[in-house]
This record gives sequence, structure tokens and C-alpha cells, in this order.
Amino acid sequence: MNDLSFGFPEVSMAKDDIIATYYIETDSSDILKYVVAIAEEQTTSTWTAVPGEHEKIRRKHTGKVVAVYALPDYEFIVPKEEVNRKYVVQIAFPSINFDPQIPMLLSSVIGNIAQIPYLKLMDIAFPESWIKGFKGPKFGIEGIRDLLGVKERPFVNNMIKPDIGWTPEEGANMAYEVALGGGDFIKDDELLPGNPAYCPLEDRVKAIMAAIKSADEETGEKTLYTPNITDDISKLKDNAYRAIDAGANALMMNFYTIGFSAAKMIAEDPNINVPIMAHIDFSGTTFGSPYQGISSPLLVGKLARMCGADMQIITSPYGKFPVVKSKCQQQVLMARQELFGIKPMLPLLSGGMTQGAVPQTMKELGTDICLAAGGAIHGHPMGATAGAKSMRQAIEATMQGVSLGEYAKEHKELAAIVDSWGKEDVSEYFDLKK
Repeated sequence: MNDLSFGFPEVSMAKDDIIATYYIETDSSDILKYVVAIAEEQTTSTWTAVPGEHEKIRRKHTGKVVAVYALPDYEFIVPKEEVNRKYVVQIAFPSINFDPQIPMLLSSVIGNIAQIPYLKLMDIAFPESWIKGFKGPKFGIEGIRDLLGVKERPFVNNMIKPDIGWTPEEGANMAYEVALGGGDFIKDDELLPGNPAYCPLEDRVKAIMAAIKSADEETGEKTLYTPNITDDISKLKDNAYRAIDAGANALMMNFYTIGFSAAKMIAEDPNINVPIMAHIDFSGTTFGSPYQGISSPLLVGKLARMCGADMQIITSPYGKFPVVKSKCQQQVLMARQELFGIKPMLPLLSGGMTQGAVPQTMKELGTDICLAAGGAIHGHPMGATAGAKSMRQAIEATMQGVSLGEYAKEHKELAAIVDSWGKEDVSEYFDLKK
């Protein structure tokens, strides 16, 4: 056991090391040897000693194990039936090993070792000096509130439905109806490519922005439209520039298919001065396993925010997908809590958001959120304008501490939804999976 392979986390933090936290299960009888091998594999060493790995290199570049916590924490005897043991392990990586960038960060902290069974990257703690290499969101929550003149309440987002297949004119009609009802953001679906032949980017943006402008003139409010510019990386900047030239006042990208560096390239471009929305699609392939990959709060909370997402789609625990509620809450915390001056990112709760989910969502997550509803707006029995109004009414009721059933008595759009549930107490209906 070499002392150079270990260190105190306090010392590593003082040296501006980056500390990665892992969940590990293993049947290894020597856990310290096992995790040292992981630290060395991801920094200076290979499976055998090599002449060039001298002490100077090890002191400066080799990862150090700074914490190993066994769960449970046996002190005297490990039961014989416990073959696979569970651990939380922290490894400190010298920040000199890689500049502030995501590709080499991930290659270092979860690169080759991602192939090890039962190893999951749970979090990364960054020193302030390294975080300063990222600009983060240009607008953030407060910037978006200033843009739209929305001071306190949650925002309402709508995605044009159906997902794909509509023409620019059809999209404009749907966007107009939603904006007229009070939708704050209108987004393309993530399945709509940046520039499909049946719905060209510039034609789409011009038609929808004209429709939104018309609706905003009637309501006195302002609406953002986020066309999806996702494409081959070589086309991203051109798509962004053409969308903005056509009038787009926001943009959306599928962050996890184009990659963090591509997204950061767009977000930090000085010629792109509109809010950026990050879609969550594909991210589940990275965090979906409880034993492998990268945890969702780190991926869609911290890293997306560092790379410039002003808004991040987050899957609601009260929608159509199974989500552990505490994971959603942690994603929101990663999006909003203090991070060395990086602006807070707006969480958009999506994936089956309904009017009935509004009170519980606001109770748990507060008002610095956006409620992203597709079917709940376009599928409203009175039409999309009424659907958007009913979402706003659900927010108003919750802000005033009034039940949805009570508020619906004087608001016909919300009443149509409550009536469709069949009872005034809608608390049983806010989770679509029940």
C-alpha cells in the first residue's frame, strides 16, 4: 500500500483537485487495492509498472483515493453471506490533468472504468478555479423573468403537438392558440429535426414568430419560441444563426445527442444572445441504470447548467414516466443552487405534466420552475387556448392557496378539466401512473 495513492479530501480541495464520487459494488477482498487501481487507471498507470511513471509524475498527476465508505460500515466481522459489498468511494483528480472542458473531464473520471460492472459516477465536486472556465447560462432564471416580465409565478411551456409532420402554417396556428391562452414558452418537439424538408427551419420560425407576435399584441404578454436546431454538429451554428435571423427569440437543442461541447459552443457564441433550452432525450441511456453510468442530477443538473443551458427539461415524477421523486428534486437543486457565480438554470417539469399536478409540483419545488405541458394543453376539450388558460389558472389557484376544484367554479377552462376528472377533489389524479 503506497501512501501516495491516498490523501485527505481537505488537502485535495485545497490543491484545487476535482473530486469524483462513485457507487461501487464488488466482491473484491481488498477494496483499497481495488479503488487505487481505478484511480491509477484513470490517470497515470496501466496494468503493469512502466519505466516512465516516476515519483514526480505520480505526485503531480496520479489520482488519489480520498474516501472509502462501506455500506453497512462493519468494524469487526463481515457476514460470510455478504459476498458483494457496497461502497461509496471518492477519488481526487488533479485539475492540471485536463483543462475546463467536458470531454476530457468525463474521459478521466468515468472513461474506461465505465465498463466495470456495478460502478456509477454519482457526483463531481469542482474547485472554483475550474468552474470559472465555464460561462454557464447567459440569462438564467432571473434573465428569463426579465425578458418576459414574469416576476414570481412559475412559467408555462407548451410543445407543439403532434410531435412531427406539421407544416409551418399548421405550427403557426397551434402556436397562436397557445400564446393566446398564456403560454410563456412554445417549443418544437425534440423529434422535429432542425431543418426537415416538410417544415424548413426559416419558414417555420417566420410563421410561428408572426403568429406569436399577433397573440402577444392581444394579450399584452410576451412569448418565447424555441425552434429545435438539433442537427449534425457541422450544421448547428448555421441553424442557430438562420433561426435567429428569421426572428427566433430562443433556441432548443437535444443536449445529450449533440454532446456537451457542441451545446457549449452554441451557448457561449457571442453572436447568439437568446435563451437556450436543453432537452433531456437520450440522457436516460446514461443514468437509467442504478448500477452504471452517471447520476441524473450531475448530468442534467450541474453539467448542463455549466455548459450554458438557460432552461432544462426535467422529467416530472407525476407524469407518464417512472421517476424517483428525490432524483427529480436533486436535479432541480443542481439547476438552481449557488455555483460560484454560474447563473441558476430554469427547470422545466415535463413528461406528462397536467393541471392536476400543478399544486403538488409547486409545493415541492417552489415557483422558480416551468410547467411543461403538451397533451394537457392541446388535448383540452375546449381547445389549446383554453388548455393554456387552464394551466395558468391552476398556477393562480395554487399561488392563492385555493384548491383547483374551488377555483374552477369561476374559471370555465379549469372547470372543463376538473369536470373531466369527475370530482372536485383532484388530488388522486395528478399522477398519471396511478
